[in-house]
Amino acid sequence: MKDSTIRKFNRFELKYVLSIEKAREFAQAVKSFLNVDSYGENGKYAITSLYYDSPDHRFYREKMEGLKFRRKLRIRYYEKKEPLTNESPVFVEIKQRIDRVTQKRRVKMSLKDALKLCNKGIMPDSYDPNDTPTLEEVQSMVLLYRLRPTIITSYFRHAYIGTEYDMGLRVTFDTNIRYRDNNLDLTSKNIGKFMIRPTLSVMEIKANESIPYWLTEMIGEHNVPLVRVSKYCQAIDVSNNKQQTTINY
Repeated sequence: MKDSTIRKFNRFELKYVLSIEKAREFAQAVKSFLNVDSYGENGKYAITSLYYDSPDHRFYREKMEGLKFRRKLRIRYYEKKEPLTNESPVFVEIKQRIDRVTQKRRVKMSLKDALKLCNKGIMPDSYDPNDTPTLEEVQSMVLLYRLRPTIITSYFRHAYIGTEYDMGLRVTFDTNIRYRDNNLDLTSKNIGKFMIRPTLSVMEIKANESIPYWLTEMIGEHNVPLVRVSKYCQAIDVSNNKQQTTINY
């Protein structure tokens, strides 16, 4: 059976912060142009990610310093009704930024193998040869930078995808955005603390090449502010008391 996992993404990403009320209005408006994501229930699902960083927070600093080339590593789990176990499928992902383009490389594997790889740099016993370059890159990052589990983030997502006229376009609305900086066990039921006020939503627009004209007009009509926000960096800042659950809009 052919593996249908999408292993690579190259796209532009824009992020906006808006009130829950305004997010609902915007979501209602985009419904006329987009389809509801087929994943989850009516395009709604929960995401939990375990981020890795070096002892001196190299990946955090690269983002905050605005380096044109930067990477980060995470284990991402799309929550399901069944409890997460060592054998549950998760994604090991390298998210990379080169200038304005966001690239993502990922490998689907069991949680047990993902933790071995990201915690200790141990390759899985078996894997698809197509995943070799990404697995070797993850292993290299883990060993070179002495990566360790750093932060867990979680949130609810409501996602819309482009039609045949806007292939590759995604508009997502994230709410209930939380973090925890201890008990870094993905199987834990600890929901953590808010990193962004619960009255706010983060909207992300992702496109292969350019944002369609109708969407840029809609953004202007709704007066939605563009924000440079990273959930990982926001969680680190709140955890270190550099700022409270700010981002006030």
